Amino acid sequence: MNIHIIEMPLDFGASRHGSDMGPSAIRLAGIRAKLESLGHTLVKYNSPIQINPQEYEESGNPKAKYLKPIVNACTELAKEVDSSLSDGAFPLVLGGDHSIALGTIAGVSSVAQKQHKKLGVLYVDAHGDFNTPETTPSGNIHGECLSASCGLGLPELTNLYFDGQKVDPHNVCFVGTRDLDPGEKVLMHEAGVTVFTMSDIERQGFPAIVKQVILFFKTHCDVVHVSFDMDVLDPMFAPGTGIPLPAGMTNREALLLMEEMSNTGMVKSAEIVEVNPILDVRNQTAVLAVELAARLLGEKLY
Repeated sequence: MNIHIIEMPLDFGASRHGSDMGPSAIRLAGIRAKLESLGHTLVKYNSPIQINPQEYEESGNPKAKYLKPIVNACTELAKEVDSSLSDGAFPLVLGGDHSIALGTIAGVSSVAQKQHKKLGVLYVDAHGDFNTPETTPSGNIHGECLSASCGLGLPELTNLYFDGQKVDPHNVCFVGTRDLDPGEKVLMHEAGVTVFTMSDIERQGFPAIVKQVILFFKTHCDVVHVSFDMDVLDPMFAPGTGIPLPAGMTNREALLLMEEMSNTGMVKSAEIVEVNPILDVRNQTAVLAVELAARLLGEKLY
C-alpha cells in the first residue's frame, strides 16, 4: 500500500500545550521503519503547515479560540488529504490536537463525495468533541471539531474546505467515550451518532463491542475514516496526552480494535492525535501510537 504520512504540529485547539510535538515523537518512535517493514511504501512524508507558536497568536472568539489559524491550517490539511486519496494513497495524519480532524474529515469527505461513496467515521476518544459555541465550557475547538464536521456550529468550521456537512452523524460511531459535557451529550443524542461508552465495554465485554462496531460500518458505509485520540486509553498505557482520564481502554483493547478494523478492508484514512511528549514517560505513548498504526495497516501477531 502507498502511504502518505502527514504531520500536523497544531495544538491551538486545546488548553494544554505540547501536542504540537506529537508528530516528532511518533516519528522518533520509528513509524517509518515500522510501516515499511510491513511492505508499505511511503510515497510522501510532509507537513502542510508552518505555524507560529500559540503564544504569539491572538485567541480571538472566547467560544472558538484561535479560530482563524485553525481554519487556515485545517484547510491546508484538507487539500493534502484530498490529493493523497485521489492519488490512491492512504493518508495517515499525525497530530497535534484533535481540532485537526476538521481538515482530515473534510478532505476524506470531498473524495468520498466525488466517488459517490458513503463515508463513516470511527471516533475513538474519551470525549465527544461535539460541542458548539453555545454549549462549550472551554471554547477550545478540539471540543467542537466533530460536531462541525457533522454540520453543527460556526459556519467557518462547518463550511471548511467546501460548504456543507462533511459526514452524516448517523454514520459516526464512538468507542471508549467516558467524559461528555452536558450540552454536547444532548447534541449527540439529537444528531443520532452511535456511542459505545466505557460502561458499555464493561457490561458487554470488548469483543462484543468490536463486533457491533464492525457490523455498524458494514451496514452504514462504503469507506471509513479512523480518528484515534490517545486519551481514550487509560493513562497507565498512555500517560502522554493532554487530558488523561482514568478508567480508559487498555492497550490490548485498542490494538484489537485497530486489527479488526483493518480486517474490514473499509478503512481508507486515519489520524492519531493528542500525543504530548511533555507529559509522556520515555516516549511510551508515541511508541504505542506506532503500534496502533501498524495494526490498522495490516500487522498481525501470527
